Amino acid sequence: MIRLDVDLTNPGHFLGCCGVFELAQRLWPGATAHFDGSSFVVSDGDRNTLVTAAAQASIEVLEPENETSSALRLAGPFDLRLDWWKSERSLKTWAGRMSVQRIAMSLQQDLPSTLSNGFFDDGHVVVGADGNKVEPFYFDGRRGATALPLDTGFSADALSLETVAFSATEFFTLIGLQRFRLASVKLRVYRYRAWRAALPVTLAALVAGDALRDDGPLFQFESTFRTDQRKDKAFSPAIPVNGDRHE
Repeated sequence: MIRLDVDLTNPGHFLGCCGVFELAQRLWPGATAHFDGSSFVVSDGDRNTLVTAAAQASIEVLEPENETSSALRLAGPFDLRLDWWKSERSLKTWAGRMSVQRIAMSLQQDLPSTLSNGFFDDGHVVVGADGNKVEPFYFDGRRGATALPLDTGFSADALSLETVAFSATEFFTLIGLQRFRLASVKLRVYRYRAWRAALPVTLAALVAGDALRDDGPLFQFESTFRTDQRKDKAFSPAIPVNGDRHE
């Protein structure tokens, strides 16, 4: 069994759990998962094996001519194609100049440290293979809450500040968004449901996007602009809602 502590008001935690489930059911076919209060539970496998396999799997660029937003393949035992950001209405947060492969590989190399440092709460400055700082995808609501210059009084991007990123949250969210498509309420506003029933991954993805009913709590967040150029985005913290689309 895999059990993770989760803050359901953080979209990155929720989607990171979805990513863990996606990879777990590829290692242990037939695994189910559900949310149990502030925990996420996968019926089969163990966290160490999963994280080690994810850290060691090669990330292949499927479109060599596309340096920034190529579709990727997580190889090894997973054989998972990642291309959800190609969708016209995707939850893509990064601008055209940022390389999805470079970010993903930089986060991936930090995954082993998450096993002893709180998994989703293992935070530090992420660096690439060249030793330079790498900005994450901004899927983590903790970063989104402080990303707006209007809120903080200054732009961390403009000042090139080194800020803490949470590698497991960011990496597994990239994985989770391939299958788990969230409900779009209005422009850049999305909802997800933390399902309570133990479900296989195909049904869990439908419940997460509120396409199938479940009595689990429903949350709403915004993919908000974090720069004055209105290109880069960040996931804001989520709030619980009751299902009324006018909230």
